[in-house]
Amino acid sequence: MSQLNKRARSILYAVVTDYTAAGEPVGSRTLAKKYGFDLSPATIRNVLSDLEEEGYVTQPHTSAGRVPTEKAFRLFIDTLMRARQLSPSFISKIAERFDELPPGADILRETGRILSDLTGVVSVVAPSRLEKRTLVALRFIPTRPGELLSVIVLSDGTVQNRFITVESSSSADLESVHNLLAEIVEGRTMAGVREELQRRAGEVRDELAGLLQASQTLLDAAVEGSVRGEGVVIEGQARALARPEFASAERVRELMGALEEKEQLVVLLDRTIASERVQVFMGEDTDTLAGMSLSVVAAPYHEGGRPAGGLGIIGPTRMDYATVVPLVGATASAVSAALSRSGRDLSSTEPPPSSEPGDGDGTI
Repeated sequence: MSQLNKRARSILYAVVTDYTAAGEPVGSRTLAKKYGFDLSPATIRNVLSDLEEEGYVTQPHTSAGRVPTEKAFRLFIDTLMRARQLSPSFISKIAERFDELPPGADILRETGRILSDLTGVVSVVAPSRLEKRTLVALRFIPTRPGELLSVIVLSDGTVQNRFITVESSSSADLESVHNLLAEIVEGRTMAGVREELQRRAGEVRDELAGLLQASQTLLDAAVEGSVRGEGVVIEGQARALARPEFASAERVRELMGALEEKEQLVVLLDRTIASERVQVFMGEDTDTLAGMSLSVVAAPYHEGGRPAGGLGIIGPTRMDYATVVPLVGATASAVSAALSRSGRDLSSTEPPPSSEPGDGDGTI
């Protein structure tokens, strides 16, 4: 049965749906009574046996019903699932959550909290590489001889601080660099700032060339050492404890270990950014995250039409994908609108108020 016929697909759909809702093996009698199949339990058992041979279901023991495999969930997501339509009013309420954020708020942190609130599982938000993110301000603060603190304020409300080593820097030189950067930084990406400095350097031959070179050197130093997993937001860790899949201490440790491997999570989200759509990762895609089956449902978000990062949720393979997929997509759209909306006051070079990771109890 390399190609499932209509009967087999219908029964597999029912198995996945029932198992997702109840978390218990699904038997032939349950399918016959609950899903209105015009088939006898014996016929359903035969179809389930065929599905088991094809690797779509397993049977914990001979007297139990069937449990869908990752292969079944993948087929369900790719071809069988009917994603739930979110009402316009519900989508508006998601947007209102972002509208209510105060100026200077850490939008990515708040996005993680909102997404975790909506889905009831762990959320992750990862911005694009620093070079591709839009800047609000960039300053260099002397800390001690030969050292500066670079302060990078990004349009998503986050601030990155990094100590850099310099040969020498007078207050007058730094002020000149700041005046120059103030003209060109806001609204550009880091790569865009670099291109503008290079363009201006090609047009001058006086002392300004030295200032441009100094600015370029400081910019490179600020970017150097940027870690790909830096800036990743994870919210709702405590919510995982309520899932039966994570009932044991060993499973909790495996999940927390997966969340600590931020660079591997970013790899998946980077793939989402490139795809421009909601994606579901499981099986081989997530095997490196933990010693158990995990699923990641992720989508890209944008700023001003440019890819700005990826967001998603992390949970067990048994997940209500028909609900989660549109929720992730709607959240990505809402944060994209929030980042791109004109008039948001993100011009302050002061870091936003610090906030500890939390789980957020609010609901829409």
